[in-house]
Order: sequence, then C-alpha cells, then structure tokens
Amino acid sequence: MAARNGKEQESLRKTISRLKMITNISLFVGIAGILLASGMAIYLFTHPGKTVYVNVTTSVPAPGQGGPGNTLKYINEPLNATELAIINNAPQSYFSKAAEMFLNGSIQNTVSPAGTKAQTAFNPGGGKAPVIYLGSITCIFCGENRWSMALALSQFGSFKNLYNGYSALGDADVPTLYWTVEPINSSNTTVANEYSSNYLTFVSMEDTNPITGGFALNPLSKIASNVDARGNSTATAALNYVLNISANASTAFQGTPYTVWGNYVFLGADAVAFGNSTPSAGTLPLTTMTHKQVLAEIASPNDQFAWTEYAGADAYIVAICKSINNTAPICGDSAIRAWETRYYS
Repeated sequence: MAARNGKEQESLRKTISRLKMITNISLFVGIAGILLASGMAIYLFTHPGKTVYVNVTTSVPAPGQGGPGNTLKYINEPLNATELAIINNAPQSYFSKAAEMFLNGSIQNTVSPAGTKAQTAFNPGGGKAPVIYLGSITCIFCGENRWSMALALSQFGSFKNLYNGYSALGDADVPTLYWTVEPINSSNTTVANEYSSNYLTFVSMEDTNPITGGFALNPLSKIASNVDARGNSTATAALNYVLNISANASTAFQGTPYTVWGNYVFLGADAVAFGNSTPSAGTLPLTTMTHKQVLAEIASPNDQFAWTEYAGADAYIVAICKSINNTAPICGDSAIRAWETRYYS
C-alpha cells in the first residue's frame, strides 16, 4: 500500500531508508527461522487506509524464558473481575479526552482516524451492526490492537470474559487480550468470544499457529475451510463477506488484523500503540510490559501510550456511531461527534 506524499512522508522515508520494506501477509511461513533472526514487522499508519510497512530489528527471546517480554506466563487465564471491569467499565470521559487530544494534535503516536466505507454492508441479523475481526494470535499488530478493540467494544456492550494472551515469541511477545481460550500450539481458526451487545454483533475469527515461533498466517482458503468446519453460520457469512469485498482494492484483505466496524473497513491496526511515541528501530516498550501494567495504564491513563489506546478505540467507535446513526450513548459525546464530523462528512 502506498504511503502519502509530502513533507511527512519524506521525513518518514529518511527515517526508514535503511530498512527493508515488507508486506504483512505471511508469504514466508516456511522460513520462520530466518524471520526470527532478522526481526519483526512494525507498520505505521500515515493516512486512513494507507500503511507503511517497516522492518524493525529487535532481539528475539528464546522460548520458555521468564520475565516480561520473554514469556507466556498466565497465557489463556481469564482476567479477574477487577481487571475485566477496567475494560467493561472504562469511563466515557477517557474516550472523550482522548478524542479531544487527537483532534487538537496532542496524541504523539500515529492513529488512523477513519475506515474505508464498503460498497455493500454486512447484515448479521437482529437489527445489529457488525464488527468483524480477522486476526492471528501470532501477530504483533493484532496483539497491540486488541486492547483498543476491547475498549471500543466496551462502549456498546460488555465482555463476560477476556483472556491473557501474547503475540508469537518470534513476533515481539507483546502482552495482549484473547477473545477466548486459544490453541497456542496448533494450526486452526477459532471463532468464539464472550461479548454481548444491544447494538453490535461481534464476529471474531482468529487464525492460530504455534506461538513459540514467529508470525504465521494460514492462506485465506485454509482459514475459510477452518471457519466452515466450526459450523458457525454467522462466522461463515462474515468471512464470505470479507472475501466478497476483497474484490475491491480499497477494502481488500491484505493481512492481519483486518476489521469491519459497521459499514467501514480498517486495513490493519488503527493505531501505533507500543509506547509513548511512534516506535523507531528497537524501541517497543510494550514488549517489556505485563498484562497488569497495561491494564493499570488503561485504568488511569496519564501518558501517551494510554491515551493512544483510547484514541485507537475512538477511531472504531466513530465508525460504529456513523453506521448506527449515533444511537448509542457514547455517540452523543461532543468530541466523538466532532471526530465524526471532521473525518466522515
């Protein structure tokens, strides 16, 4: 995907001129060992629907090492009640402040403010708008993005459970949330989550591969076969919808995470939330954080990392509000409405 032109792009090119451009689609699953040695991919959003892919060199932990950034400790354990409440009960005021910060330019990390409207809409039934997620448990981008996704979803419903997760050890081992218990040592696709809402139907499709290696993504044909085997008609219909709108380049699946929020498609994570600034080579503070530390930041946001998580959530919230005619309470917030006016008018 092309990055935008102009002074900002020229500056970015100078920063990454020595780095190899790569795609986020796993064309090199068979050479995971080389990927482990060469580093991981970080992508930076520079414009709605456009992405710069940057190869950032980092150290890769040995499987089984303990400590933040080198661990699978507590993986698949559910958040306790206090931790879950941090997501489910995140105050509207935090989303409002993050939106204000983004609109006035005081969010230092990169946030993509708007999705691309799909030519056709997906109707999951029941009078609800869809949220479709197609991701991979091995993917660093999915890992950092699920925090903002969970926050956004919390403003339209609630989770009965969320689970401690990680991206692959060879793809930064970032602490993340899983929507359900994941098979971390086998290749398949899960479709379960424990989310309920009066406004949304959340369809999560998570490609799974052993996370003790690097990023690995099954071909879409294999994912489709896995989803069909689950016998979940809504998930099958949602994936067929993704395949159909992929005929249009502006909404085509090009890698994970891929999400649909109401009528709008986001081609990748919508925010670069790895620390207090957009990351340069080797600086990914999220890789050294525990789940409890991330949740503490979300519970009491006071730095760029935390506010970026909320701003990333806001981007999704605005897309949903636009899709449901602003009928949910969060949609009436003045900063959320200002965001919608600026980027969706």
